[in-house]
Amino acid sequence: MTAGAPRVRTVRIWSAIHTWTSLLSMAFLLMLCLTGLPLIFHHEIDHALGYEPVVPEMPAATPRLPLDTLVAAAEARKPGAVVQFVSFDKDEPDTVLIGLARTLQQVPGDHFVGLDRRTATVLIESRPGAGPMGFLLKLHTDMFLGLPGKLFLGVMALLFVAAIVSGLVLYGPFMRKLDFGTVRHTRSARIRWLDWHNLIGVATVAWALVVGATGTINTWADLMLALWQGGQLAEMTAPYRGVPRPQTLVSIDTAVARAQMAAPDMTPRLVAFPGTAFSSNNHYAVFMAGKTPLTARLLKPALIDAETGRLTDMRAMPWYVQALFLSQPLHFGDYGGLPLKLVWALLDGATIVVLGSGIYLWIARKRSVAPNPASAVSAKRSSPLEPSA
Repeated sequence: MTAGAPRVRTVRIWSAIHTWTSLLSMAFLLMLCLTGLPLIFHHEIDHALGYEPVVPEMPAATPRLPLDTLVAAAEARKPGAVVQFVSFDKDEPDTVLIGLARTLQQVPGDHFVGLDRRTATVLIESRPGAGPMGFLLKLHTDMFLGLPGKLFLGVMALLFVAAIVSGLVLYGPFMRKLDFGTVRHTRSARIRWLDWHNLIGVATVAWALVVGATGTINTWADLMLALWQGGQLAEMTAPYRGVPRPQTLVSIDTAVARAQMAAPDMTPRLVAFPGTAFSSNNHYAVFMAGKTPLTARLLKPALIDAETGRLTDMRAMPWYVQALFLSQPLHFGDYGGLPLKLVWALLDGATIVVLGSGIYLWIARKRSVAPNPASAVSAKRSSPLEPSA
């Protein structure tokens, strides 16, 4: 056995890993990239199509109505439904989104009402997943299969990460005789596409790893939230276990004001009503967030006794939930406004080219298998990374 034999064998192993992890995940990754491209601009598209509210201009000093008034206005739009949550948009502080459903425990709810906080005017009404972006988001996140679909796509994302890592391992030996960025225009179409595949792949590797890793984390969202509900939330509400829901609830304005007193440097993002999945039978859960671009993504729940209005507990959520909250906007480039979204779109398009060229190269290599022994010997001598011309 020659000295270079172990190295050649190692390269062939990595080549096999790269080939099969790519092939197994390729179709699903193409679907994710194609659906992810418009989802990068989902706010802009929803706004253009009328699925996000148009907030009227009013004087800056216009006072806001009590939250109880807004909740009553939403309930009037859906008689017989119960309010599950009140959500605040950090980018539209004069609006509020109220979620209603037939029961408090129904997940997801079945009706959203968006109101102007200054006038109680209904700005928008919708159902979960409404509109083209809702359809694409559902296809992108779970292929309409629920948790099994999410976990399956998580496995595909892990295969994608494995394909990226193996591609990096192979790139060094492949490029040892070529300058970085070389595209051999005088060679066959297959060789030219191989060079482009490698060049675009290595140029976008950091972004691809980030998107692949955050995509994997996002597929575990349901499991993480269930773990939080059964762990920290259960611990925070343990003294109230078995206590029935109060007949009369304190004002939601009282609950939010008490949470803001406990965290004056934070703002409310979500209020879960007593009896819903993100609170307890006896608490409003007021989820507070910071005011910087980073801390605005991290939530800290304050539990307010729904009968007395007293703060009973307030804790930062576990690290794995915080990791989830940070990964979700990073996955879609939702941290830096439109400029970052445009960068994300360009990188997404480049990844589509890498995936498409990978499929072409695999098919082209299969077709190029020589029918005679001499060419077969030549193929065996060629690098596993560079098909013989």
